[in-house]
Amino acid sequence: MTEQPVFDEMWGRDEQLRAPYRNYHNWFDKEDPKRLRAKNREAEDLFRLTGITFNVYGRSEAEERLIPFDIIPRIISGAEWAKLSRGIEQRVRAINAFLHDIYHTQEIVKAGRIPREMISQNDAFLPQMIGVDVPGGVYTHIVGIDLVRTGPGEFFVLEDNARTPSGVSYMLENRETMLQMFPELFSKNRVQPVQQYPTDLCRSLEACAPRMAGPNPTVAVLTPGIYNSAYFEHAFLADQMGVELVEGHDLRVVDGRVAMRTTHGYKPIDVLYRRVDDDFLDPLNFNPESQLGVPGIMDVYRAGGITIANAPGTGISDDKAVYSYMPEIVEFYTGERPLLKNVPTWRCSEPESLAYVLDNLEHLVVKEVHGSGGYGMLIGPTATKKDLSAFRRKLKARPKNYIAQPTLSLSTVPIFSRTGLAPRHVDLRPYVLVSPDGIKITPGGLTRVALKKGSLVVNSSQGGGTKDTWVLEE
Repeated sequence: MTEQPVFDEMWGRDEQLRAPYRNYHNWFDKEDPKRLRAKNREAEDLFRLTGITFNVYGRSEAEERLIPFDIIPRIISGAEWAKLSRGIEQRVRAINAFLHDIYHTQEIVKAGRIPREMISQNDAFLPQMIGVDVPGGVYTHIVGIDLVRTGPGEFFVLEDNARTPSGVSYMLENRETMLQMFPELFSKNRVQPVQQYPTDLCRSLEACAPRMAGPNPTVAVLTPGIYNSAYFEHAFLADQMGVELVEGHDLRVVDGRVAMRTTHGYKPIDVLYRRVDDDFLDPLNFNPESQLGVPGIMDVYRAGGITIANAPGTGISDDKAVYSYMPEIVEFYTGERPLLKNVPTWRCSEPESLAYVLDNLEHLVVKEVHGSGGYGMLIGPTATKKDLSAFRRKLKARPKNYIAQPTLSLSTVPIFSRTGLAPRHVDLRPYVLVSPDGIKITPGGLTRVALKKGSLVVNSSQGGGTKDTWVLEE
């Protein structure tokens, strides 16, 4: 996989302009580069004006940054998207079925398709969820599936985000910015809309309300507060949905219901879209030191008095060690072969796999099982001898904390650079909404781009940027 030429989504492998980009390229060729450079600066000003920032942690002080935005859209054909959507829907259905099973009868464990210790010894498995029947049977109300591409029809799932997937506000603001700056492009290209996401999200959450809710369920967004790296997104989504943004201190349990403080007293909530991690959700059931959650919310939840989205305990389904079993999980619950491939994965907890990884570390990508945001990972081909040596020690000390994967030849898409168009590596996070009414996939998602030449790391915390993702009508 690493030896084949890199697939460029505009130019393919043979420098022939691909059909999805034809209209856009014809327009771009006629544009004055000075105008485009001015538009690039305008986009930056728009993002600064809107206040779209994120926080970078792990330094001496938290640092707030503007997320870089690239004005060249990533374009996917309608036929490509239809094929991708079928694979995403199959995977999300399997994840939801897997979560119900492991918190109930654990048939997949009994069938020997996944080791018992992969569940029982997993930090993301919540014993408090055993036997809980979640409202509508939905565990993963909002899912982000990270995809990478290596060829014309070759997509791989890099990871599943089933806890509190972030980034959708960037998808929406990227589109809004492009509509403002290049309205003519949207009349020339039949681009599927994404602006309906907040409405779809609200309706999907309302459809997941518990049985005791009335015909107009009350939805609220729970945020850890202004110091959280994704606070902009929490506030943005609450505003776009027309629902309250609340913090833990705004909520309390009243008469067996979770209620929020209002100017007219406490009002019961039916659906809580929480952006707070499991461990901080309820100090009476989880971390007793937590100031972010609601004391007793888990007792109300288990009694069927509120819907929590996503359900507590969903993290076990996006654990990177469990990820390596996803082909078996999809087949077990759907009876079908996976339509989307996994990246081949070595589980370092297994002695043979660990030996292989240690022998081939300079060729592999190594990730923490519970890691995110591009932190705590090693990209072997670009690592220094010091980095490789340090990771060897980590792997030997705590092998079960890591998985390893080959370095894929990720596709590139053009970015607008000082010298014109330049190829950079990308991934894609489509957003999926799940309710008893069905599964809805927003056409596009968030394209993250590695702005440094040759870099494979697209995370904003590691210097990556974003771009608008166009899915064309078929």
